[in-house]
Amino acid sequence: MYPSVAQRLERLAAAGSGPLLRGGLIGVEKETLRVSPEGGIAQTPHPAGLGSALTHPYITTDYSEALLELITPPLQDGAAVLEFLRDTQRFVYSQLNGEVLWATSMPCVVAGETSIPIARYGRSNAGMMKTVYRRGLGHRYGRVMQVIAGVHFNYSFNDALWPVLQEIEGDSREARAYRDDRYFGVLRNLQRLGWLVPYLFGASPAVCKSFLNGRATTLSEFNENTYYEPFGTSLRMGDIGYQNNRENETGIKANYDSLDAYIASLACAISTPYHGYEKIGVVVDGEYRQLNANILQIENEYYSTVRPKQALEGNEKPIRALKRRGVRYIELRSLDVNAFDPLGIHEDQLRFLEALMVFCLLDDSPPISRLEREEIDYNELAAAHRGRDPALELRRGGRTVPLRRWAAEVCEAMEGVCAALDAGGGGGVYGASLAIQKAAVEDPERTPSARMLSQMRETGEGFYHFARRMSLKHQRYFEALPEDPERTAWFRRLAEESLRRQAEIEAADDVPFDEYLRRYFAQEV
Repeated sequence: MYPSVAQRLERLAAAGSGPLLRGGLIGVEKETLRVSPEGGIAQTPHPAGLGSALTHPYITTDYSEALLELITPPLQDGAAVLEFLRDTQRFVYSQLNGEVLWATSMPCVVAGETSIPIARYGRSNAGMMKTVYRRGLGHRYGRVMQVIAGVHFNYSFNDALWPVLQEIEGDSREARAYRDDRYFGVLRNLQRLGWLVPYLFGASPAVCKSFLNGRATTLSEFNENTYYEPFGTSLRMGDIGYQNNRENETGIKANYDSLDAYIASLACAISTPYHGYEKIGVVVDGEYRQLNANILQIENEYYSTVRPKQALEGNEKPIRALKRRGVRYIELRSLDVNAFDPLGIHEDQLRFLEALMVFCLLDDSPPISRLEREEIDYNELAAAHRGRDPALELRRGGRTVPLRRWAAEVCEAMEGVCAALDAGGGGGVYGASLAIQKAAVEDPERTPSARMLSQMRETGEGFYHFARRMSLKHQRYFEALPEDPERTAWFRRLAEESLRRQAEIEAADDVPFDEYLRRYFAQEV
């Protein structure tokens, strides 16, 4: 299996370029709910001491005012990434005034839609656009779905790798065209193997009954306040999580054949009206309910486990940035918050995911056919709900294959990649990370989802009580960390600078919100 990976590794090694597989940039975005001392979603505003959620580079909010998003800069070393995330969360805790950061992806007790405050970003046009977009998500999908937290793993390959790989493959295209094409090959392969992430790292096999708010469900009852899937790995990635549930009705699905195909498919979705959203209305009684009534309000509304990304310049549309400057990095969005680690993600996970990125680069990646697209969607959902079932078979090439057999094949094929990464200065950490995941393939009880359910059974806890216990444990961890005065002062300066920047943006607005939106959506791609 996967002969092209071994062949490309051999060619790189023969050219003395194996070390170039290292040196990529890693970034992490971690979402986490602020929870009140009483155990519900915090109703307080974004803490002033954290600065402006609109302009702070590392501490912002996602859908809800209570849903923090903590962002690391891109760094070459995974340990440095986690150190930054640790320092950020320590500073956040210093500003929370008794609130707790929730330790799991699935939320705490949810007292209905109105208990979820939509994020606010000030009175500027840019801030209003972010708030109205979230208001639209609430009308379209419900607010409860939007407070599920996750971890995003961002990765870009070593820039020096591209010309060497292109020469080895005898590709004569312009450098950017080659790079964009190879990034999309990685995106397609990450989708093909997308089921592996919830199996290995899924940590949401159970959910508080309040999340479903009385809706009918096929989930089993764990106890009086908890639903679960006996073999589940990631309900967040399952059919109760956030998804574009009208894809089949609208006929819109992102096309990953190439950068141009991807841009065209999303451009169509953000410019095509959908009758169901027209019924919601755009401006009702003088208030914007959504940015527009199109299939997608903006590109970010499209749910996907992976996205091609490019840094935005000013008020730039994401697809315009991709068209002008190509793919800068890949965002893997299918990671649950790791309830067993105070940071929400462990270094072993980072090492494995970096190796998986390299593996997906070196493997062949033809376009995804309609049959394969159906198989990818089936496999993702099956792994999320039944990933640890020893009888579970996934679909591959029109046939079925046991999940654990396929996972073992991937892990075996990744051995060469991990060896190359360790030879480039990894010190054995990649091979060690792979060994941990191979053990979890052989014994599903080693996975985070199985460990969570096992602890819940041992302690007699439902989901909420387990998650609260872990949240309080992590709180004690961060509050016990020694303070770094220089780091604290730096975070305080960042907060003050972000507030000043927000005030500048608000003062610079010179057109009404309607005109601001018109100009934004009029950008040519």
